[in-house]
Amino acid sequence: MTEQQLPAWADPSVSAASLDAQGVSRRGLLRRAGLFGAAFALGSAATPAFAANASASASASASASASDKKGFGGDDPHLAYLVGDHHVHSVYSHDAKYTFSQQAQAAARYGLDWMVFNEHSNFGHARYGAALEHQEILKARAENPRQLIFQGLEWYIPAAEHCTVFAAPGPHEVDLLTRFELAYDGKLLGYTDGAPGGADTARNEAHAVKAVQWLAEQRRTGYVDDVLVLANHPLRLGIDSPHEMRNWRDAAPEIVIGMEGAPGAQGAAIPGWRGSTSIRGEYENKPSANSFAGYPADAYLTYGGFDWATATVGGLWDSMLAEGRLFSITTNSDNHRTVFDTWKNGDWQPGQNFDNTGRLPDPVDTDTPQPGSDFWPGEFSRTHVGVTRYGYRAVMAGLRAGRVWLDHGHLLDGLDVRLKRDCDFGRGVTLGGRLRVRRGEKITLYVTVTTASRANPQGILPQLAHVDVIRGAVRGPVADLDSWQAPDTKVVRTKDVSGRNGTYTLRIPLTAGDESFYVRLRGSDGNRHGAGYLGAAIDPHGPITHEPGDGDPWADTWFYSNPIFVDVAGA
Repeated sequence: MTEQQLPAWADPSVSAASLDAQGVSRRGLLRRAGLFGAAFALGSAATPAFAANASASASASASASASDKKGFGGDDPHLAYLVGDHHVHSVYSHDAKYTFSQQAQAAARYGLDWMVFNEHSNFGHARYGAALEHQEILKARAENPRQLIFQGLEWYIPAAEHCTVFAAPGPHEVDLLTRFELAYDGKLLGYTDGAPGGADTARNEAHAVKAVQWLAEQRRTGYVDDVLVLANHPLRLGIDSPHEMRNWRDAAPEIVIGMEGAPGAQGAAIPGWRGSTSIRGEYENKPSANSFAGYPADAYLTYGGFDWATATVGGLWDSMLAEGRLFSITTNSDNHRTVFDTWKNGDWQPGQNFDNTGRLPDPVDTDTPQPGSDFWPGEFSRTHVGVTRYGYRAVMAGLRAGRVWLDHGHLLDGLDVRLKRDCDFGRGVTLGGRLRVRRGEKITLYVTVTTASRANPQGILPQLAHVDVIRGAVRGPVADLDSWQAPDTKVVRTKDVSGRNGTYTLRIPLTAGDESFYVRLRGSDGNRHGAGYLGAAIDPHGPITHEPGDGDPWADTWFYSNPIFVDVAGA
C-alpha cells in the first residue's frame, strides 16, 4: 500500500493560498484543536495494523471502557473532523455505472477525506467482482493518496434491508467480505422472508444475528483489524423492525454501531426531474407483507430528507437512545447515478453479463442528461467523524465512539460540542460520550458553530437559522423490543442564530434531575419546518415532508448530531 498523505487542508506543506475557502476554514479548525501538522500526521500508522496489533486494539478498547468509569466529570481530547461517505457504488454493483476513478475524483472535488465502496451482494460479485474490485481499490488508493478508501459490501440482511459492512485495510479485507457474503447474505441464500409469522422468518432473523456475531469473532481473533456495520435506509421499505435493529446491536454493539439517519438519493424529488411522485431518498414505497406492521404509513416518507426513524423527536432512534446505549446516525450519497449526469452504462460484449463477470462495462459519455437520483459523494450529504489523528483506524474508532455529526448542503463548516459540569475546568465530554454527575448538579452544553465560508455546489451560501437541543430520559432496556417511541424526549431549547457568521459558541445551561438523560442537537436553514410527527408540544418546528415531485433538497437542509449521555449518580 502506498504512503498515505494528509489531506491538503491538513498538510503544512500545502500553502493556505492554494486552498479554497472551506479548506482554509478546516485548517483553522485543525489549528484550534492543536492537531495541525505533525500532531495529526500518520507517522508509523501509515500502514494499517493487521492481526499483530489485535491485542493492542483490545487494550485500547479496555482503556476506553475504563475511562468511562473514571469518576465524575470528563475530559475528552481535542478533535479534528474528517468528512466521509460510507455508501458509494461503482461498476462492481449490478445497478450502478461509475468507475472507481470517477467516484474518487468526485469525492476529492467535494472535499471527502474518507469513503467506502460498498458494492451490492450478488453471485457475480462474490465469485468474480470482489477480487477484481480489490485490485481497483489498491489502484484508487495509489491514485488518491490524500483519501482514505475502504472496501465494503452492501449486505442484504436476512429478513430485512441492507447494511454497509466494511473492514480496515489489511491482508484479509477482501477475504472477510467474500466469506461473509457467501455465508450470510439474505439474497444469495434466499433468506428474504421477514413477514410476521412467516415460515422462515425466525430462522432468517436468527441468521442475521449469527452473521454479526461472526464478524465480531473475526475482529476478536485478529483476522481483521477492525470491521463495522451500519444499517442503510432503514425505513425505506419498513422491513427493519425495531426488534431486529435491537437484536443486531445487542449481538455485537462494537460492530453494529448505527444506521443511516438520512438516506442517499437526495436528488430524487428535484422539481421537474424524475416525476410527479418522487420523494427525497426514493422513499416512495408502501407496506408489504414483510414490513413491520407497527410502523404508520407516514414512516415510509422522509422529513427534511431524513429517515422518519431519525427525524421524529421521540421516535425510533430516540427510543433506542433512551435505553442508555449509543446508536449512531450517518448520512451519505448511496451514489449509483448522479442527477443531470451525462454518462450511461457501456454495452456488454457477446456472452457477458454481470453474473459471469462481476463487473459492468465502463460507462460512456452521451452529452445528454441521464436518469438519476443521487449526488456525487460529498456533494450534498456529509458525515463528519471526530479523530485525533489521520488514518483508517482513526476513522473507524471515531465512528465507534460516536463522535459524529452530519449535514446536508454543506450547511456548516464545523461543529464542536462539549458538555461539562460547571465546577470543572477541563474540556468536558463530546458527542457519543458520557458525563457522570450528581443529582441537581449544574452543567453547561457548549456548542461551537463555524458557519459556511463559501457557496455550496449549488451556488448557495448556506445560512444556519436555528439550533435545537433535544433531551430525553434514559430508562434502560425496553420491555417490548418493538417499541419505537420515547415519550420523555422532546425539544427543550431552540436558539435563533440567524444572521450570525464565523465561529461562535452557544452556552446552554442544563440541570441534572433524578434521572439519567441524553442530549442531542439539530438545526436547519429555517426554510421548511412545522410541528414534528408526534406533535408541537414535543417538537414545535421540526422537519416536514414535501409534496411529491417538489422536494428541492438544496432548499431544505439540516444538521444532526449524535447524543451525549449524562449518567446521574444513584439514578
